[in-house]
Amino acid sequence: MTAAAPRRRGRPSRTDSAAGPAARDRILAAAGEEFSERGYEKTSMRGIAKSADVDPALVHHYFGTKEQVFEAAVQGAFAPVLEAPGSITDGPMDGVGERLARFFFGVWEAPGTRRALLAILRSAVTNETAATVFRRLVFTQVLSRVAGQLDRPDAELRAELAASQLVGVAMLRYVIKVEPLASEDAELLVARVAPVVQEHLTGP
Repeated sequence: MTAAAPRRRGRPSRTDSAAGPAARDRILAAAGEEFSERGYEKTSMRGIAKSADVDPALVHHYFGTKEQVFEAAVQGAFAPVLEAPGSITDGPMDGVGERLARFFFGVWEAPGTRRALLAILRSAVTNETAATVFRRLVFTQVLSRVAGQLDRPDAELRAELAASQLVGVAMLRYVIKVEPLASEDAELLVARVAPVVQEHLTGP
């Protein structure tokens, strides 16, 4: 029997390639789980491939580098977040703090988007590559739109201070799980945090 020719590195098999969008979707789902549970540093392309039940070459074929897989996985689940800033800035600016806080905790409370947020937040604090993706997705695409609605010379700083308040609470509640904050009702958090966010955005 003639031995099969070795597969060229970096090229998916015909079987894998034929899987098409289904295989790509499995890779993204597996990547989201891996990054969420392990963080950026400890997640490997081989581990993602194993979790998705595909050849590692297929992961490279569709996405290229680990950074690109990370960004694709996060951005896919993060899409509702990126599309929402319009609903935050619509309406009187004296209520933007509550709208932003309500939107932020609403996203965290939804299981589908929480996984993506956990992946990016856990990874961003330990890895500069993941931090770059975090800044690009959150600060550039979301907060810049909020800052653009503020008629202040320091609008960008104000938006970043508001974000630091929200991200800090998220870190303690969803990542570190400090009690009683971790078990508190989300509506109470909105009521407590929204005035602080409002002050950062429109206060003196």
